[in-house]
Amino acid sequence: MDDIEQLIAMLARLPGLGPRSARRAALSLLRNPETRMLPLARLMEQAATTVQTCSSCGNLDVVNPCHICTDTHRDRSIICVVETVGDLWALERSSIHQGMYQVLGGTLSALAGLGPEDLNVVPLMHRIEAGEVKEVILALGATVEGATTAHWLQEKLSSTGVIVTRVAHGVPIGGALDVLDDGTLAAALMARKQL
Repeated sequence: MDDIEQLIAMLARLPGLGPRSARRAALSLLRNPETRMLPLARLMEQAATTVQTCSSCGNLDVVNPCHICTDTHRDRSIICVVETVGDLWALERSSIHQGMYQVLGGTLSALAGLGPEDLNVVPLMHRIEAGEVKEVILALGATVEGATTAHWLQEKLSSTGVIVTRVAHGVPIGGALDVLDDGTLAAALMARKQL
């Protein structure tokens, strides 16, 4: 395999990039290696050595604990539990959550061989035991694995005295009922509120 084919194969491994997209990306990088490829390679090498996992919440940052965990303006009494760092970043983009986070690093899945011991729950339990946490928000996906993990966490946290809530699932803003799947419609009806 030559260098170009290896570059395309490596790019094709990235999420959201198939072989055709990888070829287009490789061509774009190779057209201007001095302004695109070499700076990208330097930044990737730098990130590989400086980015680390936060020992408190599981976020990725260049410092440990991360900037979120050390931000004194954040509400430390609320922890939002998410599956991945990508989920944390999505919530941060929305600027709606001003509390803390806990990244689990996955969800319970018998098929994938992920059990409770594989989830990053110990730091969450330590933070709760410290006594400052009043609410834990379970912001897990609307999947079987997400629901199973949420149920398991709710059971695990039931004796701690913290309030456990879950993000709402259902009809999105601008969504038409006739295009939604049965599970989403059922979740929306079950999570209805009085007006």
